[in-house]
Amino acid sequence: MNEQENIYNPDIREESVDYKAMFLKFFRYWYFFLISIIIALTIAWLFNKFTKPVYEVSSTILIKDPGKADPQTLIGMGAYGRIQDNIQNEMVVIKSFSVVNRTIKKLDFYVSYFYDESFKTSELYQNNPFKVVFDTLMPQPVGFRFTLIPVGNNSFELSAAGENIGYYNYADYTVAAGLSIPVLHYKEVHTFGEKIQTPWFSFTIIKTPVFVAKAHVNSTYLFNFNNIDYLTRRYRNVGISPIAQNASILKLSFKGNNPGKMVDFLNMLMEEYLVIELEDKSKISQNTIEFINRELVKIEDSLKSSETELKIFMTENKVMNLESETDYLFSTLYDLQNKKAEFLVKEKYYKYLKQYIEKDEGQLLIPSSLGIEDMVVSGQIQTLIGLYGERTALLSTSTEKNPYLFSLDEQIRLAKNTLIESVNSIISTSSITIGDINDRISGLYAKIGDLPALDREFFNIQRRFGIKNSLYTFLLQKRSEAQISLASTFPDSEIIDFASRAGLSPVAPKKSFNNMIALFFGFIIPLLFIFIRDYLNEKIIDKKDVEKLTNYPIIGHVTHSNKLTNNVVLEAPKSSIAESFRSIRTNLHFMAKGREKQCILITSDMVSAGKTFVSINLASIFAMYGKKTLLMGFDLRKPKIYQDFGLTNTEGITSYLINKNSLEEIIQTGSLENLDIIMAGPVPPNPSELIASEKTNELFARLKEKYDYIIIDSPPLGLVTDAFLLMKYTDNNLFIVRQNFTNKKVFASIIKDIEKRELPNISILINDVKLGKSSYGYSYGYGYGYGYGHGYGYGYYTDDRDTEKPGVIKRIFKG
Repeated sequence: MNEQENIYNPDIREESVDYKAMFLKFFRYWYFFLISIIIALTIAWLFNKFTKPVYEVSSTILIKDPGKADPQTLIGMGAYGRIQDNIQNEMVVIKSFSVVNRTIKKLDFYVSYFYDESFKTSELYQNNPFKVVFDTLMPQPVGFRFTLIPVGNNSFELSAAGENIGYYNYADYTVAAGLSIPVLHYKEVHTFGEKIQTPWFSFTIIKTPVFVAKAHVNSTYLFNFNNIDYLTRRYRNVGISPIAQNASILKLSFKGNNPGKMVDFLNMLMEEYLVIELEDKSKISQNTIEFINRELVKIEDSLKSSETELKIFMTENKVMNLESETDYLFSTLYDLQNKKAEFLVKEKYYKYLKQYIEKDEGQLLIPSSLGIEDMVVSGQIQTLIGLYGERTALLSTSTEKNPYLFSLDEQIRLAKNTLIESVNSIISTSSITIGDINDRISGLYAKIGDLPALDREFFNIQRRFGIKNSLYTFLLQKRSEAQISLASTFPDSEIIDFASRAGLSPVAPKKSFNNMIALFFGFIIPLLFIFIRDYLNEKIIDKKDVEKLTNYPIIGHVTHSNKLTNNVVLEAPKSSIAESFRSIRTNLHFMAKGREKQCILITSDMVSAGKTFVSINLASIFAMYGKKTLLMGFDLRKPKIYQDFGLTNTEGITSYLINKNSLEEIIQTGSLENLDIIMAGPVPPNPSELIASEKTNELFARLKEKYDYIIIDSPPLGLVTDAFLLMKYTDNNLFIVRQNFTNKKVFASIIKDIEKRELPNISILINDVKLGKSSYGYSYGYGYGYGYGHGYGYGYYTDDRDTEKPGVIKRIFKG
């Protein structure tokens, strides 16, 4: 393998270069990984520190199934309450709006207190240094917070500011309709215990035993009035689930920032649920007692008058007892009348029950039992109550439009109709029985008519008294039964474990987990960045990108320039860029294969690749080498070389090709010895036609006789075909690729077109290469120590000390 192949085919060291490049690419970004991890851990630390801790409290409650008891016994005792359909229904009932709303009203949640720290606000509960005692008869503002700052042992500064403030009426727990304040600004100093009365609010602020002047003075506290309905909706977010499958023990859990407040809420919720359950069961006995009391009031007056009438008759007629026959008739009649009274009361109850069922108030609470022994009616009542309970539970989590609700309503309608038919049948049967008793009583009356007048009159008075006394005694007995039932009523459910703060620890934020997530993202983000930047980037970054797209040799590279001038070689002949061009000059010399003269064309795919920069400096480096050099600005469409040399563009190639000027008239001399320049000249309307003319052949024939090296700055190949027309005059053609600028797809398209044309002597030159610790410097390795930084080779060039080292951020994004 010859020396030339060594220069243009660095693939002979490809394996070692690859491993080294892979290691250096990863090592190059170590600071990016470090910064990313530090930032991620800092964010996690800030999140853990300033996020309010979330606690979870829990309790357990046993739900007993009252359906396991004898329904007839329960109804007979007047103690049968709401029948639960299943555990799922009870779970819905516990977190229903009505139950939670009653719970909130039992707790001191009307006002919330907060301590304002530097970057977060903590809620205070039962440890607040002051308490707001507000006027329940006056609506209070809700939806914004008051600020309170104690300024002394007995005084404080109160301020408030807000817009579109609504009001809440705590007297009836409703939003004060039509009452609002568009803008509120208030700031005054008050004393503790003073009643603060304004048109917008009315309350008194008192100190609590927690208040200590040294600890609380000049601290900032906040408080706000709560909308009870809003709190109810928020606190309905209580978790309820069986502790095991098919278990009747439920676990209640609640998450929040204040564990004390959550514990009180959860315990009160269970207690209130049991109270409501007990109230439902007690309403049956209470209704029974109310019904009996109304009947007793009606009977009591007539019973007293009958008793008085009987005493007067016995006193006046000195009658103590009836004769034996009369006594027999009276005893028989008394028994029949007792039976009749009992059937009359039951008939009256069934009529009352029928009327009560037909009210259709959305729930069924049987008013009384009064010794009902009909198992069919008892079962139908149980079924109807169960359906109403299921409907109530469904409405707590659904709407009236739920399809299943229509099915339940239909079942309730059919159950009510069936129950009413059964009640009507019992009422008819009772009427027949009462009629039969009346017939038997009428027969006894016929016999009584044969008795002496005094006996008949005494018998009738005693009979009236006995009827009323029997009915009164019967009602008293049933009232006693209902009162016993009410006293012995207890809820079906039972609290197993109350919620407690003991051993509570925050469930969020999870600090260890957050730190692990921060480490993960701190490591993965740089990896993603490198992947996106290096593997999804459409720009050419390093030598391998070029080698994948073409087999043309890479003749060299030009390092990045921080100079303000394009003629870097002339201005800084000892710079690293000048050394880059010297390396290219050497490589071109090898490519000449002994030829003393060369014509070199510089082109690119698109504008801004740096072909003019390369042309100027390459021409300068040949001139400095002592060779007679000519720089030609053959970009006839956008001439600009004259600007870099401070020359004119009034005469040039175009004026020569149209026979306006001679060759000697268009050649200009720059400040560098051995370097002549021919400008493009005025922009012609037909540049391609001029280049393809015979005059161009004549031009190059004369120039090649006069100059050792001719450097042609041509237009981009990706835009026009001028460079193709000029390649027949050249010995070497340099295609400029600019690092991190040239598009891979555009370059691939143009270079494939060149390969198809089988154009000779094409070489690739990489421009604007950033060295430093990149894989690029190690890949090329041209000259002394490219890519070694402050190691071997540092200080050989004048720009080693002048070039400012880019910052970390710039190094990350610029490569």
